[in-house]
Parts: sequence; C-alpha cells; structure tokens
Amino acid sequence: MASAIVERWLRFTWTSNAEVDESDDPVVLDGHWPAIFALWHGQQLLSPYAAPENISFKSLVSRSADAEINARVIERTGHGVIRGSGGRSARAAAKKGAVGATKAICDALKDGYSIVMVADISKGKPRQAGEGIVRIARLSSRPIVPIAIATSRYHVLQNSWDKTTINLPFGKRCLKIGQPIYVATREEEPAMRQKVTEELDRVTRDAYRAVEGAK
Repeated sequence: MASAIVERWLRFTWTSNAEVDESDDPVVLDGHWPAIFALWHGQQLLSPYAAPENISFKSLVSRSADAEINARVIERTGHGVIRGSGGRSARAAAKKGAVGATKAICDALKDGYSIVMVADISKGKPRQAGEGIVRIARLSSRPIVPIAIATSRYHVLQNSWDKTTINLPFGKRCLKIGQPIYVATREEEPAMRQKVTEELDRVTRDAYRAVEGAK
C-alpha cells in the first residue's frame, strides 16, 4: 500500500512539473544504448519517469530493509530491480551482495537493458563516485551516462547523510544528460571515477540552474 501511494505521488510530481526548454533529449544517446545511468544519492526519486518508453531499464537497489519500498515503487513504474550494493571495504561489499549484483547488471546490459544506479556509496562520502560503477562499465564495455533531474520546487532533508531531495509538484523540471564515459582498462578506473564525479556535479548544477532561471 505504501509503495502505491509513493509511486502515485512521484508520478503526479513528475507530470505536474512543466519541462523547461533547456532539458536534454535522450535521443542524444543514440549509438550508446544500453547504458549505465548514474545519479547522486538522494537525487534519484524521479528517474523512472524520465526514461524513454522504448528503452527497457533495471535499477540497482540495496538489499536493506529501508530500500524495500523504493524497490517496490520502481517495479510499479514497470522497471526491473536488481538488489545489491557496494561498500567501503571488500567485506562490506560482499555482505551487501556486490558480486551477485555486478553479475546481474552485466547480464542485464548484455540482454539489452539499461541500468540506473547511484554513483556514490551509501553512508560513504557523498557525491564521490565509487569504484563499483566504473568496474561495471569496464566489465560490461558499456558507457556510464551521468544524469541529473531537478525541479524548481523541492525540499531537502538536511539531516540525511546524502541531503535527500524531495521533489514537489507544480513547478518546472529539467533533465540533464552528461557525456557517455567508457572505461577500457583497470588502470583507467581511478581517472574515470574522477571524471564521473566531475560530470555528475556539472549536470546537477546545470539542471538546478535551468529550473531556477525558468519563467
């Protein structure tokens, strides 16, 4: 019941916010599908509604009990869910199901699904891309696409570690899409983590600037 209420609220929030002219069209990604879409923690709530209707998606959601409603909400939008997450150590990652999730993501990408996942590690340093997303990009040979979704009306949960943003209805919205980032070798991973971090920061700034300046 809770997931149905949340999903209806998010869908209403999406549809009641008018898209600004500065929004990017996913058509710019032609030739790069399937892809790994990266967002910052706390900024992902509206992501299922930004997906093109002709593309199949699966979202990575942690195994935690707190994430159960999130997983059910995503499934109600028609997207698939993969459970698991990374950690700040190999032991923590194993406990959270990182290995199984990595295999499931690579298999899904091979089957033509695009993947939505947050780039930073839960309860880690916010807005710093973790190792997992670039490793998946290398193993799958698919690009990371940093994206950001902003609405002009929102509320930030200041006490949350990631400053979760609750989008509100009756405003403006903007989708910003970054440049696809490919990871060819293990040696490239540290540099690509930094590139994902910088590009995600850029598109997030650009999305909020677009809605704040909208008439």
